[in-house]
Amino acid sequence: MHGDRKKQRPKISNWRISVLRGFFVLLTGAIILRLFSLQVIQADFYQAISSGQHEFYQELVAKRGTIYVSDWKDGSEYAAATNEARAFIYAEPRKIEDPKSATEAIAKILGYEEVSVSDIEEIELAEDEGDEPESVGLNDYEALLSRLSKSDDPYEPIAHDIDENTLDIILALDIEGIHYILEESRAYPETNLGGHIFGFVSESADDGQIGQYGAEGYYDEFLSGSNGFLDAVTDVAGSWIGVGKRDFEAARDGGDILLTIDRSIQYHACKTLVAGVEKYNADSGSVIVMEPRTGKIIAMCNAPDFDPNNYSQVEDISVYNNLAIYDPYEPGSVIKPLVMAAALDVGAVTPATTYDDTGEVVVEGYLKPIKNSDLKSHGIQTMTEVLEKSLNTGMIFVMRQMGGTLMARYYEDYGFGILTGIDLDTEINGNMEALTYDHEAFYAPASYGQGFTITLMQLATAYGALANDGMLMQPYIVEERRYPDGTVETARVNQIRQVIDPATATTIGAMMVSVVENGHGSKAGVDGYYIAGKTGTAQVADSGGYGSLTNATFAGYGPIEDPRFVMVVRLEHPRTSEWAESTSAPIFGDIAEYILEYFEVAPNR
Repeated sequence: MHGDRKKQRPKISNWRISVLRGFFVLLTGAIILRLFSLQVIQADFYQAISSGQHEFYQELVAKRGTIYVSDWKDGSEYAAATNEARAFIYAEPRKIEDPKSATEAIAKILGYEEVSVSDIEEIELAEDEGDEPESVGLNDYEALLSRLSKSDDPYEPIAHDIDENTLDIILALDIEGIHYILEESRAYPETNLGGHIFGFVSESADDGQIGQYGAEGYYDEFLSGSNGFLDAVTDVAGSWIGVGKRDFEAARDGGDILLTIDRSIQYHACKTLVAGVEKYNADSGSVIVMEPRTGKIIAMCNAPDFDPNNYSQVEDISVYNNLAIYDPYEPGSVIKPLVMAAALDVGAVTPATTYDDTGEVVVEGYLKPIKNSDLKSHGIQTMTEVLEKSLNTGMIFVMRQMGGTLMARYYEDYGFGILTGIDLDTEINGNMEALTYDHEAFYAPASYGQGFTITLMQLATAYGALANDGMLMQPYIVEERRYPDGTVETARVNQIRQVIDPATATTIGAMMVSVVENGHGSKAGVDGYYIAGKTGTAQVADSGGYGSLTNATFAGYGPIEDPRFVMVVRLEHPRTSEWAESTSAPIFGDIAEYILEYFEVAPNR
């Protein structure tokens, strides 16, 4: 019996071992599954947590470059667009003992208007109902009072972009719970120089600073540089672990640019244009002053304008558009010297060539004869008199003498319908499609500046060719690009093409002087100097043909023997007078006189 019991013990032992073995197998499997889940399935989640504790990543922000302007006379340079440290002021409301007094003091400094007791009660009621102050149309004072009154709130923003002087005044209040941090902000210290040539810099949460419009937009990549980063493994104290990874890429600061703009002439041109738009009750105005020998832009202004420091405060974002390069229009009679120069160049006419002006011309495809703007007939007229009196019939005669196809080719050579390549954002090329139709019905109005559109910039470069012995130049507005390493790249003067012969340019210049001396351009003249120029009064097309509104343009250059400037002035819809000779011409004359005195050009008569 005893021997049988001893034989049964191993069976019990083996059963227990099997149970234990099974238990450990299951436990091991569970552990393996858990590890697989942690290390494979949820690896990204836990890696992110680990990175937050043991990795350090910092974006290294590049410094945006400065835009400079200068006074040509003495070479002095001025920062027109630069970076300034501005304050972001915020509050810790739970530490503010008297929110009402704090609001009154800060609001007074920031220029916020105080509100009545009933308004404050409305704020409190809105908050009781769970509304944010902004959602019930509160002003800045009300919103500030609401934020500072949140007794259990650890953080509330107050104001961004606060200058150093204002910050010092607020800090001098010594209000507990008011704090600040410094932020880098784009600033434009040279006021009244015209926002369109500079553009502005907007802030994006994803992309940071972005240059838009003007030089800021065109040269954004050069000015902004490129950001760098530091990516390293750290210990719990935040110190870099020597054996861990450490990736570093330095930020590359943006470069600086020097504009071709002359600061003094720009200021005077902008001031004169703004005054002219108001005086002649125009919708808008533009002026371009260019150096004809090089294509440098000396001045460029538009009215209405905007302040790049406060670009977001405009009522209509269309004001950002630089009308001088963005708004094509029918130029009208200001185009006549360019057509006349082309006809002179091919020998189709001379200044003394005559025709009989009957006051109207029959053109195939037109229901009515085309007439002169003064609705008069003038009899036998020379080509010089055609420009002096701005005769439409005379220009149709000129077009017929040279041929419409050849006229269209010269328009192309002048650069019409083609981007000038000016280094500013948002340039448009205009529309010359009408001249692709080989028919006199399109050539006839084109000979006196209607039926096609160009920009004021294209007109300026074309007149620049007349002033520059017939050579068309590439316009540009950046003189130097200055790299962070000290390298300076100077703009290259670029000759595009010889449009007319130098002798032709001399002849048309003399004819245009006669326009200013004896014709419709007298108000653009400057005492003591011979100025070449031409008016252009173009009716504005509407749904029914041409209405009563006009665009008034004056284009010219001087002094005639050695042109220092070419200038074009356009007023959109002047209402005190529809004629360019009474509106844009006086603006031209005012600016021209200033330029000649500024450059100390000796009188030549």
